[in-house]
Amino acid sequence: MGFARTCSVALVGVDGVVVEVQADLEPGVAAFTLVGLPDKSLTESKDRVRAAVVNSGGEWPQKKLTVGLSPASVPKGGSGFDLAIACAALGASERIDPRVLADIVMIGELGLDGRVRPVRGVLPAVLAAAEAGYEQVVVPESAAAEASLVPGVSVLGVRSLRQLIAVLTDEPVPDEDPDEPGRTDPLAGLRMPGTGAATGMHSMGAAHHDHEHDLADVVGQLSARTAVEVAAAGGHHLFLEGPPGAGKTMLAERLPAILPRLGRSESLEVTAVHSVAGLLPPGKPLVDVAPYCAPHHSATMQALVGGGQGVARPGAVSLAHRGVLFLDETPEFSSRALDALRQPLESGHVVIARSAGVVRFPARFLMVLAANPCPCGRFSQRDTLCECSPSTIRRYQARLSGPLLDRVDLRVEVDRVTRAQLTERGARGESTQTVADRVREARARAAARLTDTPWRTNSEVPGRELRSRWFASPGAMDDAERSLERGVLTARGLDRVLRVAWTVADLAGHDRPGVADVTLALQLRTGVPRGVPMAIGASR
Repeated sequence: MGFARTCSVALVGVDGVVVEVQADLEPGVAAFTLVGLPDKSLTESKDRVRAAVVNSGGEWPQKKLTVGLSPASVPKGGSGFDLAIACAALGASERIDPRVLADIVMIGELGLDGRVRPVRGVLPAVLAAAEAGYEQVVVPESAAAEASLVPGVSVLGVRSLRQLIAVLTDEPVPDEDPDEPGRTDPLAGLRMPGTGAATGMHSMGAAHHDHEHDLADVVGQLSARTAVEVAAAGGHHLFLEGPPGAGKTMLAERLPAILPRLGRSESLEVTAVHSVAGLLPPGKPLVDVAPYCAPHHSATMQALVGGGQGVARPGAVSLAHRGVLFLDETPEFSSRALDALRQPLESGHVVIARSAGVVRFPARFLMVLAANPCPCGRFSQRDTLCECSPSTIRRYQARLSGPLLDRVDLRVEVDRVTRAQLTERGARGESTQTVADRVREARARAAARLTDTPWRTNSEVPGRELRSRWFASPGAMDDAERSLERGVLTARGLDRVLRVAWTVADLAGHDRPGVADVTLALQLRTGVPRGVPMAIGASR
């Protein structure tokens, strides 16, 4: 009887569970049994592994082979266990010393010819292995850079099973031809159906926008530009309402470029989500800029918050983690899908329950909603171009529920651009770089104030903490508190006004919010003009 064991990782959402892959050989009729709660794709690994071993020059044992995946209570799926199963079987047949395999974590899919193919979720899998105390990891060569992001782990990238056998047995390592230049990217097959650049569910951050999108391209729209700057500085959600062609989408597309670059821990969080979804940019294992996700208004609830058949996959809210989620034509989204956003907006994560288990995805994003004032888009208090009836306008605007809008900090009406604004020469607004520098300084002030707390931006601070630890100037909140008494603001709305006021103060360089800062925050929150300039620092 021969026995060997090695390790792999099963992913549950973006969390990994180290799985011990055990192989046992007994005399008897040749058979291959796989146990331990595998799914269909994992069950098929039996044929892939057998062919890969034979085509790599190995001898498949003609005995009864049983492979167990422990713990058996954890659901396991995908092809990432192929490499561990093959090495465990070879260890049981004594082709490889079983003692060498015991403390190695192996992740990778095997082709029938023995090549090691990439799989989704390498980064979270290696993170789980490191947390469990493992120091050696074997991954496909194309994923070695991604796995190397985890400190304290020795990563071996291999092109084929033949190379791995040679390394483990101290034999000369054979050369394997790399993929031919110009051949289709092997990672393309890892992309989740229904995602990618065509749907807006992709990692497109500041590095992309710096070259093609600049805030200086936006004509006029001083109020909306100010709201975008405040949203970026404090991580506040934003609602832009205005006629078609006024610049709502232009502003949203330029928002990621003024967000600060992600820190190390934030980059690992974002990269882990995009790795599980199969959306890591080729040749760039670490996502260090704010992602941008803009799903179409026909997206389902599962596409927005995650889910799907079988193992739950991350949705748009998770792909936008630490970045921007832009919902253009928001009233055209289904009410069920929009209301599903309430929980992640408050908690910063999504919990999806399935029969196979509960999955938790991170979802702390900056949400930007854009909507027309009516179905035809021409409703305005200034003219009579709209052809929609009052009842039609009310039904259209009612598609955005009050509880969802109550979670939005900033509401701005984007006016129609005039001919004079479009034809005026030399009247460009501030560039993206100028605004980004101010945002970075404001975030630095907030981070210094929030030192030794679990929060880093003003939007994350609970209202009770703001009211008890960081106070506005005496009398600054009087107008906002009167709005609460009149029912204009809810208790949540009052807290959000105070958060926005702190962001305005950080941008203006004030030690704490004054009357002008709170008034501007109240104006941005309610959308009702209150006689203050819609420009940061204009009232200093």
